[in-house]
Amino acid sequence: MCAATIRRAGPGDEDALTLVGQASFLEAFAGVIGGRDIVAHCQRQHAREKYAAWLHDPATEIWLAEVEPGRAPIGYLVLTKPDLPLADLAADDLEVKRVYLLHRFQRTGVGARLMQEALESASRRGARRLLLGVYGGNTGAIAFYHRLGYQTVGTRRFLVGENTYEDLILGLNLAR
Repeated sequence: MCAATIRRAGPGDEDALTLVGQASFLEAFAGVIGGRDIVAHCQRQHAREKYAAWLHDPATEIWLAEVEPGRAPIGYLVLTKPDLPLADLAADDLEVKRVYLLHRFQRTGVGARLMQEALESASRRGARRLLLGVYGGNTGAIAFYHRLGYQTVGTRRFLVGENTYEDLILGLNLAR
């Protein structure tokens, strides 16, 4: 178990979220996706402004994982309204938009703790279901989500640069 602290992120955390988002995307996809595509994707999808917008959106919650010394950021989770191609998408569904964790902190319990924060918040908000998208080739992440009870409910195509990838859409029904 990692002695990470998990807290709600707020205005002022944009730089930490940007850094972790870019670093973890690079860690996960270097050697899978071309370097130029990774850089371009990170400039668009992990821009400081994107995180600032989420931090000011009342429908979005972000949790930041940090370790000592100095509260170094190591991961985060974004929970927001879903933007997924599902025919049965409902107003009371929520999406784990991103759950990113630096590789050396994976398999330490931090990811599960971040997912638990999302689950508890979704339950408090009266959500029917938690959804998330995961790259279809990321077998480790898929196994992690299956252990948490998520099941495949759909697929989507994900564009990075000039290449299209298949994501699985996973869902967890919440008891009411």
